[in-house]
Amino acid sequence: MGVSLKDIAERAGVSLATVSNVVNGYRPVGERTRQRVQQAVDELGYSPNLSARHLRRGRTGLIALAIPELNNPYFAELAEIAITEAAGLGYTLVMENTAADRGAELALLGGSRRNTIDGLILSPVRIGRQEVLSRTADTPLVLIGEGVYDVPHDHIAIDNVAASHAAIQHLVAIGRHRIAFIGATPGGDRQSAHLRVRGYREALAAAGLPYRSRLVARTDAFGRLDGKRAMRDLLALGDPPDAVFGYNDLVAIGALRALAEAGHRVPEDVAVVGIDDIEEGRFSTPTLTTIAPDKGEIARLAVRRLIARIEGAEVAGPLTVQTPFRLIRRESTGTPGG
Repeated sequence: MGVSLKDIAERAGVSLATVSNVVNGYRPVGERTRQRVQQAVDELGYSPNLSARHLRRGRTGLIALAIPELNNPYFAELAEIAITEAAGLGYTLVMENTAADRGAELALLGGSRRNTIDGLILSPVRIGRQEVLSRTADTPLVLIGEGVYDVPHDHIAIDNVAASHAAIQHLVAIGRHRIAFIGATPGGDRQSAHLRVRGYREALAAAGLPYRSRLVARTDAFGRLDGKRAMRDLLALGDPPDAVFGYNDLVAIGALRALAEAGHRVPEDVAVVGIDDIEEGRFSTPTLTTIAPDKGEIARLAVRRLIARIEGAEVAGPLTVQTPFRLIRRESTGTPGG
């Protein structure tokens, strides 16, 4: 027979109501009393029935993380952190793959899973501010990713313009002047690719370098093959770049492959920088210099904000939160001090 709340109350010498308040978080309890109850919980090995607790509150205990690419290491690393954070707060996180499909994003935004989840963390690619503003579903929503939305929902992201600026500043600092960008896409100026191009252009201007449209390579997607193909095209120019900034690490790793196949040395001939700090970049040859977003902060904050909204808790701070990032210098731009 399992341990009951009554058993805990007897062990701690408190009322059943007090135990319930501590275990379920219903009402504040004095710190000394809370510690006595927690000690009894630990000694008796009590494990709460989370499913029953959620049902009593009219919830499922499930939250969803919807991402555009299941096979993108960045999202895999983000999801692992989010799953752990949700579990620690008594929720189970399930994954949704939108495959960067507009219809799939709109369906989730419209509440297609409202009967099975308590809240949604969404990383949109094909929808923008107007679609989010038009949302009528009441399921709590947190946005992640680098679009600019300005909507009445929590949004966790990095500052794309500033991140791109930092990458270009680094390349200028090591003496590069013909800096290419791989990963421009057609679409609205609120999408992350356009924000990164904006940061790229602003940083060039700040360094007194001209913007050359031929050094901005468009891609249909943001994978290794896209980066490889774009790098080949850039190398075919009459004045190829001496540095490349990739939309993400996967694009940059594809560029590294094209450079190796063409016999170019990195970083001696062409320096390369990406964004995301995925594990693969730490093992590429050469290792990849990258702009590293704080994936832990993004994932944990998104989960905490969502659960707070689900449970009706007060959330302090602005709706839009820009999390920190840092540049990690590796072999693709020369080792530090080298």
